[in-house]
Amino acid sequence: MSANIQRNQLLKTILDQFKISRKGVHGPAHWARVRYHGLMIGAECGADLNVVELFAFLHDSQRLNEYSDPEHGARAADYATSLNGSFFNLNAKQLDLLCAAMKGHSGGEVHSDPTIQTCWDADRLDLGRVGIKPDPYFLSSLAASRIQSAYEWSINHTGEADFGLD
Repeated sequence: MSANIQRNQLLKTILDQFKISRKGVHGPAHWARVRYHGLMIGAECGADLNVVELFAFLHDSQRLNEYSDPEHGARAADYATSLNGSFFNLNAKQLDLLCAAMKGHSGGEVHSDPTIQTCWDADRLDLGRVGIKPDPYFLSSLAASRIQSAYEWSINHTGEADFGLD
C-alpha cells in the first residue's frame, strides 16, 4: 500500500511548528541525511520505504531542545498519528512501525524488524554531525559497512537541508 506522502506540504507543516533551531544538529539538514541513509539501506534490506522516509522527517520534529529530551520520540509518534490521513496515509501496521521506530530511536537498542532497524541505522549513521563515529554494535551489518562514508558525509554536509523533492 502506498502512503501517498505529500512531502512538500508535510515538511512545511513540520517546520512551521518546529520549536528548536532549523540550523541545529536535530534540524532539517539532519532529517535529509537520515532520509538519504534510510532509503539507501532500506532498499537493500526490504524495509518499508514509506515508513523510513516519514521517520526521517518526523523523528526529531518534536524536540524541545538540542540536548536532553527523552520524550521527544514519544511526542513525535503522537504527532505522526495526528498527521496520518492528512499528509500521508499509512495503514495500521505501517503506523505501528513508524511509532515504534520513533519511540525507540534514542534508546541504543537493535531491532529484528528491518524497517525499524533501518530507521535507527539511518539516524545513527548521521552521528558524525556531532563528531561521533557510529558503533557497529548498534547497527545492522549493512549499515555498519557504511560507517566511514556516512561519517565523512555527515561532517562535510552540515548545511541546509536538501531533500531532493523538486
